[in-house]
Amino acid sequence: MSKRKICVVTGTRAEYGLLYLLMKAIETDSNLELQLIVTGMHLSSEFGLTYKTIEEDFKIDKKIEMLLSSDTHISISKSMGLAQISFAEAYEDLKPEILVVLGDRYEIFSAVSAAMIANIPIAHLDGGETTEGAFDESIRHAITKMSHLHFPCTNDYRNRVIQLGEDPSRVFNFGATGIDNIKQLSLMSREVFEQSINFRLNEKNLIITFHPVTLENSTSKEQFENLLEVLDELKNTTLIFTKANSDTDGRIINNMIDEYVTKHSEKAVGFTSLGQIRYLSALQYVDAVVGNSSSGIIEAPSFKIGTINIGDRQKGRTRTKSIIDCDNSIDSIKNAFFTLYSKEFQKALNTVQSPYGNGDTSEKILHILKTYDLSNILKKKFYDMENKNEKYQ
Repeated sequence: MSKRKICVVTGTRAEYGLLYLLMKAIETDSNLELQLIVTGMHLSSEFGLTYKTIEEDFKIDKKIEMLLSSDTHISISKSMGLAQISFAEAYEDLKPEILVVLGDRYEIFSAVSAAMIANIPIAHLDGGETTEGAFDESIRHAITKMSHLHFPCTNDYRNRVIQLGEDPSRVFNFGATGIDNIKQLSLMSREVFEQSINFRLNEKNLIITFHPVTLENSTSKEQFENLLEVLDELKNTTLIFTKANSDTDGRIINNMIDEYVTKHSEKAVGFTSLGQIRYLSALQYVDAVVGNSSSGIIEAPSFKIGTINIGDRQKGRTRTKSIIDCDNSIDSIKNAFFTLYSKEFQKALNTVQSPYGNGDTSEKILHILKTYDLSNILKKKFYDMENKNEKYQ
């Protein structure tokens, strides 16, 4: 019996971390063959050449260069075109039986578009979410319509995928793979973590991850300047910055981080990539995740720490009461910090329960990838909820 070929695509450090345990499970299963395509920021020196870290864990089957030396909308569109051509060639060579992708980034859109044309079944993780402040939402829903198996991470997201016309029998809510990492990976002690970042933690500690906003009126530069002004006023606080992705205007934010860390080296440190272990380890010792990253919505609540979520980039995602939403004005951000360090809020954190699963998501997804009948999977009909009597929840 031949092994079922499962091809996984990764283009960013964060996405790789979320796929890591699933890829390990595929790799160690005697009935499956893992194929790995690495693209996007992993291959860029500007973003840390993180493919080298991946090579320590897995064999990379294909590397697809696509990033141009700019982050304008024109260069990103050109990068998407280059990527789609190369993905088509890679699939012809690898001949995968299922393609596995996660999320909503533009390189994943290119990967899925080429797979759809090549009649390769597509399994999509983290569909059904809404991120109203970024064009990623449109990309995510487009990927959903091109995909054949769906693994959203909450029941609300599952319902939204079905609302898009996907057959409920192909939509599985097993939770978020990020929770698997928290439950299963060995995280660093405080001392080892401090050594790994070559920086001492303080009385108060924050991790700041701010990505460009593509659908908001104010610019990324203006929003990030406001955040830095508020951070500058904090006393006895270590600031750990992780840099932005290769989205439009991402380089602007990263240059601002470099300038701030250079000017405030006594309290701030910046990283192109902390990596999954160091990032999750950091969440054990910080007071909050600050910025507009999905990790503040999904992973942070499991550590019972706060999240200051700025702007609309994560608007629409399922939330716990540990999330403090604010706009990008200085006063609003200041008020968010006041709430974060209030006795009432800190006490309430002890009762926070994550809505994103129990830490066995990868195992359950693996079972579907391994056993699902692929004989008619490419035939899709639009699931019209109005003509169905049964409940789909």
